[in-house]
Amino acid sequence: MTKPILTAMVMFLVGITLLMPSLNASRGNAYYSNQVAVLMYHHVHDTDVSSSTITSGLFENQLTYLRDKGYRFISLAEFESFMRGGAVPDNAVFVTFDDGYESFYSHAYPILARQDIPATVFVITDKQDEPQRYQPPYMTPEQVKAMTSARPGAISAQCHTHGMHNDPVTPNMTHRLVVNGVQETEEQYRSRIAADTAECVKRMTPLGPEKVNALAYPYGVFDGTASRLLKEAGIEFAFTIVPEMATRDRNPLQIPRINAGSPNVSPEKLHRTILRRIVAGAK
Repeated sequence: MTKPILTAMVMFLVGITLLMPSLNASRGNAYYSNQVAVLMYHHVHDTDVSSSTITSGLFENQLTYLRDKGYRFISLAEFESFMRGGAVPDNAVFVTFDDGYESFYSHAYPILARQDIPATVFVITDKQDEPQRYQPPYMTPEQVKAMTSARPGAISAQCHTHGMHNDPVTPNMTHRLVVNGVQETEEQYRSRIAADTAECVKRMTPLGPEKVNALAYPYGVFDGTASRLLKEAGIEFAFTIVPEMATRDRNPLQIPRINAGSPNVSPEKLHRTILRRIVAGAK
């Protein structure tokens, strides 16, 4: 056998070896089991530009690419069942959106519906009082209800707090606020968290058929005290921005998520990021 032919055969075999993981996943084999890649998005728009805004084209390309690679998209109910001990598909992905911008209704939702992909949006409820006052604008309660009614169980709407998404420097969820030079007491802090959570749940409950029992921390900031207070207020699942996979042994009030909503996250990069976060031996 001549050297050029031998070299070509070696390169061919190397190429096939590198392709095997993708081929196996598309044929139903698993990259991972007993864990979920929870993806985080914020704003899908074709003219707005920011570090947390992606175009409709990129969003759809990400979803299509993941599906073609063998990923399986699950709903909030399926994710909650998994966290309680239920089964989950191999290569499971759970799509989430923070804030409740109008772009979820106008740009993201049509793509999700077209591809039959479930998703959950975490809504800041005090922004619904005057949703068009902000830039970008927020969804109205009627828009939220239209989606959850059209695709019950597939599109779910949960809490991003009522009025605690206001200050990224001193996040209201974990900081004791100072009013007129006086810092709130520990009891006042606890009462504020309870009251804000109750108001968010109250406002979101009429907007969908599912129980409102999940929340995304504003700015992803949390601590043990905040988690305990949310649990006391009836929240069973709370989502962070810690970029890891969700497994059953995670604290359900500190669930990690992988950021997919940045304009520099190509479909291929998102796939590679998920593969790097896989937890070996997850049960």
